[in-house]
Amino acid sequence: MKRLNLTEAEFYDYYNNFESIEQDDWLTSFKEARQAAESEEVYYQYSVREKLLAFYYTWVEVLKRDRSYFVYSYNRLRQPVSRYTGHLALLKDAFYAFAMELVMEGRESKEIVLRPVISDKYVDGLWMQCLYILDFWVKDTSRGFEKTDTAIEKMVNTSFDLMGQSVVDTVLDLAKFVYQNRK
Repeated sequence: MKRLNLTEAEFYDYYNNFESIEQDDWLTSFKEARQAAESEEVYYQYSVREKLLAFYYTWVEVLKRDRSYFVYSYNRLRQPVSRYTGHLALLKDAFYAFAMELVMEGRESKEIVLRPVISDKYVDGLWMQCLYILDFWVKDTSRGFEKTDTAIEKMVNTSFDLMGQSVVDTVLDLAKFVYQNRK
C-alpha cells in the first residue's frame, strides 16, 4: 500500500483480508477466460461440448500468464480441494453458474440427457472436472502443457459422452419397449 501511496484503510475499502485478493484473482481469471472464449465469433455456433472445451483451453492460457502465482495459490489450499474451496470460493460460484447455463443449453439441444437422480449432479460433476483439470495443469511438466490440453479434451469428451445419449440409454429404452409390449 505504501508503494501505491495508499493508506491501509483504503485497502479495506476493497478487500477485508489477503484471501479475498486471491479469491478475486481466481474469479478474474475465470471471467477473463469466459469473456475471451465468448468473444470469438464462432463461439455461439459451438455445441455445448465445444463451448466448454473453448473455455478450458482459454482459461489455461489465462492462468499461464501468472503461472507461478496461481500454482502457489493453489498449493496453499487444504486438500481435498473439492471439500474446501477457500480462495476458490468465488471461482466455484461463477463456474457453477456457467456450468448450469451449459447444462440447460445442452438439455435444450439434446446434447445432454435428462436422467432421474443424476441429472441434478451434472453441475457438481463439471466442477469436479474443473478441479481435476486445474490440479493436472498445476502438476503438468510437459512441454507447452501439451498433456493438460490432452487431459482437457479427454475429460470433456468423456463427461459429455456420459451426459449424452449412450448405448445404455438405448438398451434401457429397448428393454422398456419390449417389456411394455410383451404378449
